[in-house]
Amino acid sequence: MDALSDVLRAVQLNGAVFLNGEFSAPWCVIGKPESELCSAYLPPSDRVASYHLITAGSCWASLARDEDSAIQVNAGEILVVPQGETHLLGSDLALAPVPSAPLLAERLQSHPGEVLRIVYGGGGVQTRMVCGFLTCDEVLSDPLLNALPRLFKVDMGSDRESAWLASALGFAAMEAAEPRAGSTSVLAKLSELLFVEAVRRWIETLPEHEAGFLAALRDRYVGRALSRLHTHPAHPWTVDELAGHVGLSRSALSQRFTDLLGQPPIQYLARWRLRLAARELRSGRKSLAEVAGAVGYDSEAAFSRAFKREFGLPPASWRSSQDTPVAMVRHGMMARAIRGSLR
Repeated sequence: MDALSDVLRAVQLNGAVFLNGEFSAPWCVIGKPESELCSAYLPPSDRVASYHLITAGSCWASLARDEDSAIQVNAGEILVVPQGETHLLGSDLALAPVPSAPLLAERLQSHPGEVLRIVYGGGGVQTRMVCGFLTCDEVLSDPLLNALPRLFKVDMGSDRESAWLASALGFAAMEAAEPRAGSTSVLAKLSELLFVEAVRRWIETLPEHEAGFLAALRDRYVGRALSRLHTHPAHPWTVDELAGHVGLSRSALSQRFTDLLGQPPIQYLARWRLRLAARELRSGRKSLAEVAGAVGYDSEAAFSRAFKREFGLPPASWRSSQDTPVAMVRHGMMARAIRGSLR
């Protein structure tokens, strides 16, 4: 399995399509995936990414209070907001934006979990879109989501190789417009497919000498090394052994890894292990000793020390902190403070 697939498997993506929208100029809306909206489709999650697939026409999009982020999105393109931040969509972003939540509230109450349909705007040029979101594991998704731009678009069908995807997108639009039995499940999987393909295509656009997590996933040697580390995190890896698997010398792999990710392989592995441990702790099904062993620690004491250095709390306290909303907010603040350590 390749490194990107390993990461996507680990972050546990869950997708949903919630809106089939038809907008006509002039129009401008502002919103983000609110908890009430998300909970109608998927279990609660700390991390939500949103997307909008333009199926006809075009529109402008930007992050809230960030005019410089504005981009035009055309039919066949998908707009992705990896952090689920508040953003604007419209025929003209200079218009006073209307909150999207009230537009959806009544329909959401009467049809929870179904694809909602709204028609909104001034009656001019039309734009149609399918909107959805994805939830994922907060701790493990940080390296991937933080490496992506806060808002970006990808053309999902500009080459001959995209014929299969164009068919899938047409199918998604049809299912959203005329739901049938099983449509919710079909669209959920298509949401995950759209996100994965958008990430893949964004990675392909990176400059040749780009550094960072996404560039590392793409790199022939570092990507293979990451795949080994992600697939077998508890293995007692050495740089020599890892280098042998990917076909580089020890020094060459270590340098290449550090150039792209800003840290050597074993340091990256240590942090990845602790994030896997955090996921296990949140599930609550294993003892601390079992969690420590599952991620490659022979000593529970050593595991506890390393975990506290990374997350600010011992494992037992961190696990307990996940049980109350207030504590989860505190954890969210702490997690944001340490995000980027795997870039």
